[in-house]
Amino acid sequence: MHMTIRSSRNVTVAGLALAALLGAGPALAEAKLVIGLQQEPTSLDPTADATASIDGMLTQNVYESLTTVAPNGDVLPQLAESWTVSDDGLTYTFKLAQGVKYHDGTDFDSADVLFAFNRAMAEGSVNPSKGYFKPIASVEAPDAQTVVITLKNKDAFFLFNMAQGDASIVAEESVDGNATIPVGTGPFKYDSWTRGDRLTLVKNPDWRHAGEVKLDRVEFRFIADPAAAAAAILSDEIDAYPGFGAPEMLPQFEADPRFSVNVGSTEGEVILAMNNAKPPFDNVEVRRAISTAIDREEIIEGAMYGVAVPIGSFYPPHGPAYVDLTGTYPHDAEKAKKMFEEAGVAGTTMTLRVPPFAYATRSAEIIQAELKEAGIDAKVENVEWGFWLDEVYKKQNYDMTIIAHTSPNDMGNFARGPKYFYGYDDAKMTALWDSISTETDTAKRNELLKEGQKYLADNAVHGFLFQMPQISIIKTNVKGFWQSSPVLFQPLAGITVD
Repeated sequence: MHMTIRSSRNVTVAGLALAALLGAGPALAEAKLVIGLQQEPTSLDPTADATASIDGMLTQNVYESLTTVAPNGDVLPQLAESWTVSDDGLTYTFKLAQGVKYHDGTDFDSADVLFAFNRAMAEGSVNPSKGYFKPIASVEAPDAQTVVITLKNKDAFFLFNMAQGDASIVAEESVDGNATIPVGTGPFKYDSWTRGDRLTLVKNPDWRHAGEVKLDRVEFRFIADPAAAAAAILSDEIDAYPGFGAPEMLPQFEADPRFSVNVGSTEGEVILAMNNAKPPFDNVEVRRAISTAIDREEIIEGAMYGVAVPIGSFYPPHGPAYVDLTGTYPHDAEKAKKMFEEAGVAGTTMTLRVPPFAYATRSAEIIQAELKEAGIDAKVENVEWGFWLDEVYKKQNYDMTIIAHTSPNDMGNFARGPKYFYGYDDAKMTALWDSISTETDTAKRNELLKEGQKYLADNAVHGFLFQMPQISIIKTNVKGFWQSSPVLFQPLAGITVD
């Protein structure tokens, strides 16, 4: 069976003899890993585009941040080797790693951090997570290896947020080209991108911990169709597929000794998002009727073949503050029908625009049938990812959509105001999130998070469907992939091949 990853053990005896005659050792075969992904991004700059797969490929691999995150969620040093926090919790002093270079040969120092943060905080910033930088009062660079960040108020998630792709430290010399040719300081360098097919990274021999990196080349293949992805895995074209989108095929892989199959957790809440800024979705009773019409168990069984956990609000079931609110709107088609009639929308047409991912398209078909049973004509529109980003995410041109929100600690989405694609503007929720994000006492913050979950469920801001599982199919000789996803990125530096 052809294996994509090869080792020097395959060098023949004749080859060794020839090498000895020539006075040289055997040439080592390239350690190459091929990873399958559902989602191809439209840009390669995580500081300017919200597509999750940018982080999955490039964050903490090509780009680095001041901090990083361990599989258990702990914050660890990255470009900042250490830091201290003032007694009032407002001033962070970071000591930066020395001798770091960008992939284009330019030096990294505090001026780059200053540039990256000022760019993210600028009035015209297109950073998809500008909220990460909202608490910052000032960023100073007293010397080349020191950065001092002062906050306006305490931020419980500050160090964690600084590890995300949105907080990547990009350089002024190369930032304008990062959308197509990303330049960072990480363990891998950009090599090539064939749109619609694959993106390739190569090992950065100048990385400060290069000796820890065992892979020479990493190739990401973009295969959104589950059947095509399964065929590529079975034919040895792909070595690993984290985030595999066809749970119905898992028994086939579980029975194959070549593969390890794992179902872990993610931070991805899958929601039936409703445009709260336009009628009839600005009416809470209509939103409650939609939540009553949908049947999570049917959706999970039909779209995910039972491999998902239902949610009743916007918070992961594995989180310490989780409240089970799945019973808030028990499925009742007849009751939903009466609610739609009372709200004056019975028989109307609602458009459901969904991106080209199996969990979304499959869920849409089921929800369409459920809404029809409740007297609503739901028109499903399957659109390409670029169209979804532009029309739904940026222009709010939609009624309903289905999307997984994969960022951690992202209840703050509901405090982003009417310009965010939810179209949701609620002063109480905004104030509640301000309290959550500034509460550094864990127990108190968890109580506030519980309050937030209940408030969102009561207001039926969206239809809360299920938590996206992390389904991974990986060849047994590949080690080091995270089983669950506490963040969007997957560090490649620790992956090895037996």
